[in-house]
Amino acid sequence: MIFETIDLYEYFGVPRGENGGGYLTAYARSRSPEISEKLRPAMLVIPGGGYVMVSDRENEPIALRLLAEGYAAFSLVYSVHTPYPVPLLEGAMAMAYIRKEHEKYCVDPTKVAEIGFSAGGHLAGMLLTLYNDEHIRAALKEDAKLVRPDAAVLCYGVLSTGVETHGGTARVISGEDPKLRAALSIPERVTKDCPPVFLWHTVNDGAVPVNNSILMAEACARAGVPFELHIFEDGPHGLSLGNEETSGGEGDFMYRPDVQSWIPLMLTWLSSRRGFSVKKK
Repeated sequence: MIFETIDLYEYFGVPRGENGGGYLTAYARSRSPEISEKLRPAMLVIPGGGYVMVSDRENEPIALRLLAEGYAAFSLVYSVHTPYPVPLLEGAMAMAYIRKEHEKYCVDPTKVAEIGFSAGGHLAGMLLTLYNDEHIRAALKEDAKLVRPDAAVLCYGVLSTGVETHGGTARVISGEDPKLRAALSIPERVTKDCPPVFLWHTVNDGAVPVNNSILMAEACARAGVPFELHIFEDGPHGLSLGNEETSGGEGDFMYRPDVQSWIPLMLTWLSSRRGFSVKKK
């Protein structure tokens, strides 16, 4: 198994400044003479945490589950307490890195998706709508063309920065600038050129209103962007996998067997609709 952490600022020769993030951890299978070589889809994992922390529950457990499903997974630790454009640039470097090093990880460079949770869903939303951002072009130059995700999975994401939002997330990423806050509302930025989107949420999410995912689905419908939306009746915010691994086990409020179905639903959507599957090389 390949398990390593990459300093994205060092790799791309971009000055870090005083930010604490920009590290990508790779989880990929090693080559073996006993096993025929395969070409695998990849997933960039972007945990949540309100842009004030990076959640462990939405980090390695997600990457390992994807690894078990045949994906090469890459989890991003991005800078927190830091406004746009820094987290966006770190996400862009992560996407570009995966494609630049696709041969090393046996990854199909045309099948690189992203999955974001809560505030990580907002960062994923920026990547799918702002992949051509001027800050990305200035920092990555020719590599900026490698940033656009091939598909996006948004899990109870903070997508709107309007009235129905998570206030802390919106404040941090905008630096409390009202004009920038409005500009970073993801549903308003959706165009026909955005990649396909898979969304899921729970009705009674107490931190991020379910309307965030509904507004995003409506924006995709208007723009003609392929999407799939799943809304579960019950469940708190931050469910992650909703299983024993990311909860206290049966009886714990974060243990939700019904919501666990988002994983096979997502995997089926990616494989049957988007062509994300393991192939012979």
